[in-house]
Amino acid sequence: MTLTFMPHQRTVVGALAWCRRWARSVLFSLAAASIAGLAWAGSAADFGQRIIRADSEPYNWLSHGRTYGESRHSPLADINEGNVARLGLVWSHDLDVNRGQESTPLVVDGKMYTTSAWSKVQAFDAVTGRLLWQFDPKVPGPAAAKGCCDVVNRGAAYWDGRVYVGTLDGRLVALNANTGKPVWSTLTVDPTQHYTITGAPRIVKGLVIIGNGGAEFGVRGYVSAYDAKTGKLVWRFYTVPGEPGKPDHAASDEVLARLAAPTWRGEWWKRSGGMGGGTVWDSMAYDPELDLLYVGVGNAAYWNQSLRSPGGGDNLFVASILALRPSTGEYVWHYQQTPGDMWDYTSTQHMILTDLAVAGQTRKVLLQAPKNGFFYVIDRTNGKLISAEPYTPLNWAKYVDKETGRPVFNPQADYAKTGQPFVGMPGPQGAHNWQPMAFNPQTRLVYIPAIEMGFVYATDAEFKVNKKAENLGVSFTPNLLPDDPQTKADIIKTIKGHLLAWDPVKGKEVWRVPHTGSWNGGVLSTAGNLVVQGDGDGFLSIFNAETGAKLWSFDAQSGILAAPITWAANGRQYLTVLAGWGGSWGMWSGEAGWGPNGVRLNKSRVLTFALDGRATLPARQPVQRSDFRPPDRLGDADQIKVGEVAYNRICVFCHGGGGVSSGVTPELRRTPLLASPNGWRAVVAEGVLAGKGMIGFKDVLSAPEVEAIRAYLIDRAHRQLETDQRKETGVAPVSR
Repeated sequence: MTLTFMPHQRTVVGALAWCRRWARSVLFSLAAASIAGLAWAGSAADFGQRIIRADSEPYNWLSHGRTYGESRHSPLADINEGNVARLGLVWSHDLDVNRGQESTPLVVDGKMYTTSAWSKVQAFDAVTGRLLWQFDPKVPGPAAAKGCCDVVNRGAAYWDGRVYVGTLDGRLVALNANTGKPVWSTLTVDPTQHYTITGAPRIVKGLVIIGNGGAEFGVRGYVSAYDAKTGKLVWRFYTVPGEPGKPDHAASDEVLARLAAPTWRGEWWKRSGGMGGGTVWDSMAYDPELDLLYVGVGNAAYWNQSLRSPGGGDNLFVASILALRPSTGEYVWHYQQTPGDMWDYTSTQHMILTDLAVAGQTRKVLLQAPKNGFFYVIDRTNGKLISAEPYTPLNWAKYVDKETGRPVFNPQADYAKTGQPFVGMPGPQGAHNWQPMAFNPQTRLVYIPAIEMGFVYATDAEFKVNKKAENLGVSFTPNLLPDDPQTKADIIKTIKGHLLAWDPVKGKEVWRVPHTGSWNGGVLSTAGNLVVQGDGDGFLSIFNAETGAKLWSFDAQSGILAAPITWAANGRQYLTVLAGWGGSWGMWSGEAGWGPNGVRLNKSRVLTFALDGRATLPARQPVQRSDFRPPDRLGDADQIKVGEVAYNRICVFCHGGGGVSSGVTPELRRTPLLASPNGWRAVVAEGVLAGKGMIGFKDVLSAPEVEAIRAYLIDRAHRQLETDQRKETGVAPVSR
C-alpha cells in the first residue's frame, strides 16, 4: 500500500528491476541525444512515421503530446532524481504580450517552435534561445470578445518543413518553418459567429485536424481536416445536429440524423445564442494501428437544458468522445460521459492512449480525467467502458453504471427541474481543466492537475439572449465572493488544487501534492522518475514520480499554466516551459488571483533549463495596487442592482467577479474612467478601445444599464475601501 507523501515500499527484486530499467533509459537517452540536431531529409509521409516512432528520437518533441498517444512521457533520463538538484536556468526569452500562456513547445531537429497569446508563433535556436523569427497573425482586437477564456493559444503543429497554427479569429495558417513566412491561410469558421481557435492542431496522414471554441456563446461545434499542402478542406464532422431535413453535406450527416437528432428536444437549431455547443476546442489523439482519431467534445449551449432542449434528452454528441477515421471523418463509435450536460462538464480534457493489463488481459485503452470528476478507462477499439471512478469529490452523480456506461444522476443536480440552486461539485472549472496530464509507463501512474472547486448552479430568471456575451442560462451572482474579508478568506480556502498520482487499473489515488492555489499547470513525466509541473503561484517544481516528494523548485515570477517538455541536443538534456498567468480562472478569479504584496507580476517568458545551468532572471519586482480613491457613490440601491445584473451578464468573465481583476485585465474598481461618465460611455458603449480587445456594447446594453454598471463598480470600490480601512484602523471611512 502506498501512503500519501510516504516513500514507496519496494521489494529488493522490484528495486533491482527498477534500477535496471533506469540504467537502460539513461544509456538510451544518451545515445539518442548524441545525434540530435541532424537534419531529416525524408518526405511528409516519413514525418508521420517519425511521430509514430517518436521513442526512437526522444531528443525531439515532434507533436503536441510528443507522441500520437499523447502520453507526455519522455524516455530521456539524464536528468533524474539523483541529480535534479543541479538543474538550473540556461536561457529565457521575454514574450511581447503578458497574457495567459498555454503553449506546449515543439522541438524539431534543433529548432524550437512556441506559440503565445494572440496566436503569435516563435522559432528559436533550441540550445541558445536565439529568436530566429516571430510570426504575428495580427488578430483583430475585437476577436478577444469572442473568447470565453483569454486570448490564449495552446501550441502549433509541425509537418514536412511547415509550422501550423490556429488563430483566435478562426484562421488556420501554414508557415515556412525556416522563415516564418505564411504559405497558406484558410478561414475555418463563420466570422459572423463567436467562434475562436485556442487549441493546437494535430496532423495525421497529411491532414491538419482542427476544432474551435465558442460554445458559451452558442455556436455549433465541429472538427475539420485540411490538406497540409494546400489548406483545402477535406472533411468536416459536426458534433451536434442542425435543422432536421437539411444535411450539411459533411461526414457527420448520417450519424447525426440516425443517432444524435433523436436525443434533442424542441427546435434547438433556431435558438439564437444556443445552437447546441459541443465545440472541439482542445483534446485529440490518434492510434495509427487502429487508424482511429479520437476527439474530445465540449459542453452544451446553453448550460441550462430547459432552455436548450426542453424535455431533456442526452443531446449527443456534447460531453462525449468520438472515434473517427482520420482520412474521411467517418464515424466509428462514441462514448458520452455526461448525457444532457447541464454543468459545463466538457470531455475536451487531455486523452492518453496506452495498453493496460486489466483483469489479466492486455487492453488497448483510452484514459481521460474530464471535468465531471470521474476517471475513465475506455476500450479504444470499441468505446466500451472499462471503469469510471471518482478522482475528486463530486455530487452531480452517484456513480457510473459499469454495464450501461451511464452516470446515475443525483436528482438535485437538475437545478432547472427542481427550481432550486444546486451547489455542484465540481463546478464549471472542472475537476481537471485543459492542462495536460501525463502517463508514466514505468510507474503505470497517471499524473493529473486536479482541482476542487464548487459552483452554485441556479437558473437565471432574467436570462435573455445576448449576441455579444456568453449565453448560459445560469446566474453567476451566487458565486461572487462576499465583501466580508473573513468569509471571503474561508471560501477561498475551500478552493484547492493538487498534483494527483492515479492508478488507472485499481482506480485509486496513490499520492497527491497540494498547491496553495487551485489553478495548477500541465504535467510532464520522464524516465528519470520525475514529474514536472508549474503552478499558479509562479513556481516550476519537480517531484519523485513514485512518492510525490518534491525534489526541486524554481521561482518563475509568473503563474505557470502550460505543460513542460523535455528534449536533448549534443548529449545534454533540457527542459522547457512557458510562464504567463491568465486563462479562464486567471481572468475570473478576482481576489483569489492576487498575491499578498499586490498585483501578481505577470511576466510571460519561455524558460529553458539543464543540469548546471547558470542563467538567472531579473529580480522580482512586485507591482503594487495603486492608492486610488473612488468617486462619490452614484445612484440608489435599485440602480446598483441593475448594474450588478448587467455586469454579471456582460463583464464578469474578463474583468473578474465583483469587479476584482486578477491583474490580467484592468481593475475596473480602480479605473479613473469611473469618475468620467462620458469617458466610461465611450469605452463601454462606443468601443473606443476595441483595437485592444474592449469592444463596445451599446447594441446589447441600454444607456441606463451602462451607467448602472458604473454605479455598481463605484459601490464595489467603496466597499473595498471601507474593508481596507476597517482592517487597518477598526473605523470605516465616511463616504463623500
